[in-house]
Amino acid sequence: MTEPTVTEQHQTEPDPIRRRLVQGLGAGLALPALGVSPAIVAAPTARPWMTDGVQSGDVLADRAVIWSRCDRPARLVVEWDTTSGFGNARRMVSRPTDERLDYTARLDLRGLPSDQSIFYRAYFEDARDHARSEPWLGHLRTAPKRARDIRFVWGGDTCGQGWGINPDFGGMRIYEAMRQRRPDFFIQSGDAIYADGPIQAEVIAEDGRLWRNIVTEAKTKVAETLEEFRGNYRYNLLDHNLRQFNAEVPQIWQWDDHEVTNNWSPSKELDGRYQVKDIDLLARRGRQAFLEYAPMRLEGRDASGRVYRKIAYGPQLDVFVLDMRTYRGPNTHNLQHEQGPDTAFLGAEQLSWLKSELRHSRATWKVIAADMPIGLHVPDGTDEAGRARWEAIANGQDGPPRGRELEIADLLGFIRRYRVRNTLWLTADVHYCAAHHYHPNRAAFQEFDPFWEFVAGPLNAGSFGPNPLDATFGPQVVFQKAPPTANASPYAGYQFFGEVEIDSRSGALSVTLRDIDGIAVFSKTLEPQRA
Repeated sequence: MTEPTVTEQHQTEPDPIRRRLVQGLGAGLALPALGVSPAIVAAPTARPWMTDGVQSGDVLADRAVIWSRCDRPARLVVEWDTTSGFGNARRMVSRPTDERLDYTARLDLRGLPSDQSIFYRAYFEDARDHARSEPWLGHLRTAPKRARDIRFVWGGDTCGQGWGINPDFGGMRIYEAMRQRRPDFFIQSGDAIYADGPIQAEVIAEDGRLWRNIVTEAKTKVAETLEEFRGNYRYNLLDHNLRQFNAEVPQIWQWDDHEVTNNWSPSKELDGRYQVKDIDLLARRGRQAFLEYAPMRLEGRDASGRVYRKIAYGPQLDVFVLDMRTYRGPNTHNLQHEQGPDTAFLGAEQLSWLKSELRHSRATWKVIAADMPIGLHVPDGTDEAGRARWEAIANGQDGPPRGRELEIADLLGFIRRYRVRNTLWLTADVHYCAAHHYHPNRAAFQEFDPFWEFVAGPLNAGSFGPNPLDATFGPQVVFQKAPPTANASPYAGYQFFGEVEIDSRSGALSVTLRDIDGIAVFSKTLEPQRA
């Protein structure tokens, strides 16, 4: 018997008992765990529905973005307080949302106290008759202005390779494992959806077991229309683990290829599954859906939806969020001797921004959130001449920097030249976990200081790896854990997230790689270098 479709499964009113907010985080927040299917449209006289829960994102010392979605034209209302009793609640109201935004809405809460628990309740007011939806409850903690212990998690790759939401498995359980760690925030490292990855009702896993997915119309084919891209985000939000996680853990989003289609670049040729053959048009639609559903700040300098940005999290931490997709040149053999349009990966403007921000950062630790790894081979077939074509930075040759490696060599040389201390690279993309140490003594290019790169994921997708390493920047595998067979299901257990902890007294930073149950498989502590 196949799993019922989403329109059959999600029409029950959320249990009102679950709307109570429990004081303290030890037991977690008691939040509504059941959304409403996007296919269900309420009658004009009914109350509005909050269809996909709430999310917070891009939290600073005095600001935080709150996101939600309704089933009709409405305004998002957010009431917040520093206690769960809401005895002194302050209220903010969003601009109206409508079908042009897929009924998504966001508010940038301002004037928040630093280093403080913020409890919020969000609801929608109907634009026509001001009827109110039932509220959703959420929690976040603002960034500190003084040193304190910090913990955050990261990872990527959700609902890929046909492994979707399986109620028999408990849904996307790794999000609950991350929530249980009570992090200050989460870095979504890209591939939050698989727009090119249809979901079938039943899939046979590696050991012959049956994997049963919830299915929706939007996930029956590759996404081409804007509505199909939006449907991929709505699919993920059907998972109760993810909705609970979103309501309790602030997020920092970046994107990668599967928000549009696999390995896309300006040279991408779309296969026979696509009626749309224009990669630029497909990318514009994917980008619009991403910006509608990501809990990102879209005001001020970021009003254009620029993905790369800095999130300042107190005196100990700056997070530099990269965009390795928007500004890249075409995927090629990646062996060019000089920089130019075909070797762009970050692009000149983003690279200049990153150098400036790193040089002027006064934070102890400078975390570079990259959506792709530096030294791992990530192939993309062959070109017309039969040469290997590359999707990431490495080009499979261990000699001096060429192609996209030239841009990274420029950045690493700048970091050394201007004595930028305590950089740390965090990434996902390759669907296994690893710890890589880069050192000039092992490298063909030696004008850089040693640094670490940690890889996490997938969060709920097929597991692969490990990938070979390119020796140009002298990486060494200190640890890696990957499945014995490609595209291992979540049943196999090779799902991983990363965790970073910063000790306020010593300034030491510890990285732990954890599995689907939150069990540590590797840990490394780094001591800060002083200027």
